Amino acid sequence: MTVTTATTEVVRPRASAGMYSKALRRFFKHRLAVAGLVFLGIVILAAIFAPLVAPHDPEEIFWDAVKMPPSAQYLLGTDEIGRDILSRLIYGGRVSFTIVFGSIAIALVVGATTGLISGFVGGWVDTVIMRIIDGMLAFPTLILALGIITVLGPNLFNAMLAIAITNVPDFARLVRGQVLLVREQDFIQAARAMGANNFRIMAFHLWPSVVGNVIVYASLRTSGALLSESSLAFLGLGVAPPTPTWGQMLATSLSYISYWWLGVFPGLAIFLAVLAFNFVGDGVRDALDARTR
Repeated sequence: MTVTTATTEVVRPRASAGMYSKALRRFFKHRLAVAGLVFLGIVILAAIFAPLVAPHDPEEIFWDAVKMPPSAQYLLGTDEIGRDILSRLIYGGRVSFTIVFGSIAIALVVGATTGLISGFVGGWVDTVIMRIIDGMLAFPTLILALGIITVLGPNLFNAMLAIAITNVPDFARLVRGQVLLVREQDFIQAARAMGANNFRIMAFHLWPSVVGNVIVYASLRTSGALLSESSLAFLGLGVAPPTPTWGQMLATSLSYISYWWLGVFPGLAIFLAVLAFNFVGDGVRDALDARTR
């Protein structure tokens, strides 16, 4: 007599390779998103290879070319003490993008983990975490970042940490809301019935179900992180001089308002980078969010 053993397998949503390839095709059909991605790629590569790309050392002073307007020798002109603006913008991109991507990465990890635990565990744990999150949201973003920088001191890591902390509540609330929608679905109940522990359910069942929305939100928050970094640098609470940053260069230009190139080019760099981040974020949202299709 032949005995047939049936195995039971929990069926849960999985993202197939076809889904990702379709999302990628949808993204590349978004012309503004592609344009933004190309622009950001060029700026980021220039920042990474700044010693090879920048025409001058960002801290080199040319005493015979103080406040010189754009010319063939200095394409974007020189600043108030004779430093090449183009070189300082390229090196400043290193600082800005390091803070932006670092802060969003920290906020995503901490916020998503907090929201996952809060939404899944529920009860008093959820209540305590959400009240803390509500308290953080009661402060305006820039004011909270200013307070953190004031306590910790202005430098690159502290600026990154301050911006990350201001973004944690949004990621936490997003993930918690998604988890509350998913945790009672059949595949979660089946996993629990088969003896899966809480960590396994959160890591291998809940997280894959919400990660798409988290990626979309992270891509949209990069522009806000860049504005926060520029604002802190503008107020003198970013990376300390003489390390160049876009916000710091913009703040210095206020004292030399008649020399238009000192403020126009840093401001244009911030504007174009924020616009490009928004375009890329819109493209990612349209490619991954089913409600926009």
